[in-house]
Amino acid sequence: MEVVIQPDRWAATRLAARLIARQVAAKPSCVLGLATGMTMERVYAELVRLHGEEDLDFSLVRTFNLDEYIGIDPGHPGSYRYYMNKKLFDHVNVDVRNTHLPHGTAPDLDEECRRYEALIGACGGIDLQLLGIGRSGHIGFNEPLSALQSRTRAKALTPTTIAQNRDHFDPPSSMPRRGITMGVGTILEARECLLLVTGDSKAGVLAKAVEGPVTSMISATALQLHPRCKVIADEEAAAHLEQKEYYRWIFENEPEWQEFR
Repeated sequence: MEVVIQPDRWAATRLAARLIARQVAAKPSCVLGLATGMTMERVYAELVRLHGEEDLDFSLVRTFNLDEYIGIDPGHPGSYRYYMNKKLFDHVNVDVRNTHLPHGTAPDLDEECRRYEALIGACGGIDLQLLGIGRSGHIGFNEPLSALQSRTRAKALTPTTIAQNRDHFDPPSSMPRRGITMGVGTILEARECLLLVTGDSKAGVLAKAVEGPVTSMISATALQLHPRCKVIADEEAAAHLEQKEYYRWIFENEPEWQEFR
């Protein structure tokens, strides 16, 4: 795991977007794992800008999202398919047929989870997986006590996750209580993981995820086991990290970060 601290959320977001853009430029047919949420909106806005102003080409890119709510169709304004179309897919030259999310209205959810796993494998696996972190330390919908070798499956959401996301639904009480999510084990099979965390509300859980023990109670701690995981945090999110000075030194001195300084 490599931690990079940026001065503010805008700098952190831009760096994450540039890392994704580098992957796309290096391998035009790459497979991207994507996430949703307010933090990711800025990433996708920057990718849209890079597409429009610097001709970043998504025409051969294939994408798999981490999760989707159960019980709402893709056209629902609260669905993650709707979010991805609105924030990214409708604004770049990606082939929508190459953009994949779990089907939350599938009649057989177990079969849908197996299908999603098989489709990831058929595409050769995920090259770069973008991640955020929930307030309970989850990645995707891998809530506390998720097995660290878990696969794509249906999962009940915690009250914390529901409270965090319910304002995206009208009325808030209509938010689904379950979702389909890639498993922790599925996520760890990506060739590279990129965790983006901003804001002081995530400072405590980020410190546990990065510097605490690996535990199923905080699924993000499993990223410590990944051989190529980058964590990008702004100063607010990094406030509780004990090794902040070392992480800043890495960004200023390691050759791999030179082009981004």
